[in-house]
Amino acid sequence: MLRRLMKFLHTMGATGLMGAMAALLVMLGVAPGPSALTGYAAIRGAMDAVATWIVLPSLALMLVSGLLAMAVTRPYLTAGWAWLKLATGILMFEGVLVYVQGPMRQEAQESARALAGQVDPATLAASLGPERATLWLLLAVATANVVLGIWRPRLVRVSR
Repeated sequence: MLRRLMKFLHTMGATGLMGAMAALLVMLGVAPGPSALTGYAAIRGAMDAVATWIVLPSLALMLVSGLLAMAVTRPYLTAGWAWLKLATGILMFEGVLVYVQGPMRQEAQESARALAGQVDPATLAASLGPERATLWLLLAVATANVVLGIWRPRLVRVSR
């Protein structure tokens, strides 16, 4: 029962994370330039909300349930694929915090300040390219994790 619960929670976390990252990519694609400051600030605020309220909780759920699944399922402790998923999960955590959440929050705050006349709008949108590239990379890693979880390839066995 506990194994199935962990699997369900892990799947829900992964689904939420990947869906939210895809939504952020769409928002980046349709975001107006900083010259349309009102629209730009609105979409950057929405992106910050998605990153804060969907990406981070989904990532946390995915990581915690994955770790708990390893703890309650003995064969996972020696399965190379499970350890590879753990390693890439930790990289996802760092990537999301440093390269997605941080820049999106900062850009949302800066665009709101620009809207209030406190910041020059010309300083905005510098992070759009790196944000887009990071989201694509993290989506590729998340997809690889799904592949590992479904096919469970015979990688090296970790000795106990």
